[in-house]
Amino acid sequence: MNNAIKLFEHHKIRTKWDEDEEKWYFSIVDIVAILTESPNPRKYWSVLKTRLKAEGSQLATNCSQLKLESSDGKFYNTDVADTEQLLRLIQSIPSKKAEPFKMWLAKVGNERIDEMSDPELTIDRAMKTYLQKGYSKDWINQRLKTIEVRKELTDEWNRVGIDKKKDFAILTNEITKAWSGKTIKDYKQFKGLKKENLRDNMTNIELVLNMLAEAATKEISEKEDPSNFDESKDIAKEGGATAKVAKDRIEKRLGEKVVTKKNAEEIHFKDKNKIEHKD
Repeated sequence: MNNAIKLFEHHKIRTKWDEDEEKWYFSIVDIVAILTESPNPRKYWSVLKTRLKAEGSQLATNCSQLKLESSDGKFYNTDVADTEQLLRLIQSIPSKKAEPFKMWLAKVGNERIDEMSDPELTIDRAMKTYLQKGYSKDWINQRLKTIEVRKELTDEWNRVGIDKKKDFAILTNEITKAWSGKTIKDYKQFKGLKKENLRDNMTNIELVLNMLAEAATKEISEKEDPSNFDESKDIAKEGGATAKVAKDRIEKRLGEKVVTKKNAEEIHFKDKNKIEHKD
C-alpha cells in the first residue's frame, strides 16, 4: 500500500492506495472533521458509529483499520473507508460540504481510473516519485518492471477466484519465503525496516529474483489452473522455489549472499548524503 496526503479545500486527508484491490482508502476521522467542522471529530465518529451499528448499518461494521501516520509522527490503527463506503457515510452526516466533497471524491478516483486505462500515466507518476526520492534511473526501471509483473500475477489470482487482501498477503509471503528463505516480516526486520515498502529497499538482484518468483508463479498457475486456495498456495511455493534455484547458483558463483541487509538508505542514498553533507 502507498501512503498519500490528499487535499480538499486546504484540508489534509490521509489516504492509502491498495495496489492489490486497486482502490483508495481514506481516513474516516479526517473526512468527519471536514464535513462536520467538529472540534472533536473522533468523538463525533465514535457516536455516529454506535448509532449506525444500532440501526443495523453495515458501514460501521465493515469499515477497515489501517496504520496511518498521526500528527506526532507515529503510526496508529485508524478507521478507513473506500470510496463506496464514504459515499454512504456522507449520507449520514448533514453537511453543506457534502456535494463539493462528492465531486472531489470522484476526481480522486478518476485520477486512478485514468491511470488504469492508460498505463503510461502510472509509469510517469511512479518514475517521478522515485526520482524525487533519489533512486537511480536503472533501479527505477527495474522496479517498474516488477510492478508490471506483480499486476499480472494478481490478475491471475483474481481469475482463479482469489480476491481477498489477506489471501494475497498469504500467497505473497509463501513466494517470498520460498525463494529468499525469509517471510516478509523477517525480511523487513533483516533490513531494519518498519513501515517501509520491502521492494523499495531491495537491490537490483533481489528485485530480479523476486520478479522471477512471481512471474514463475503466474505461469504455473495459468498452466495448472488451480481450483482452490490451497492449490494456489502450493503453486506460490513452487514459483518461489524456481527463483531459489537461480539465487543459490548466483550465490555459489559469487561466493556471497544476495539477500542482503542493505536497505534503500545504504543502496541508494548513503553516498549521496555524504556528498551533500560535505558540501
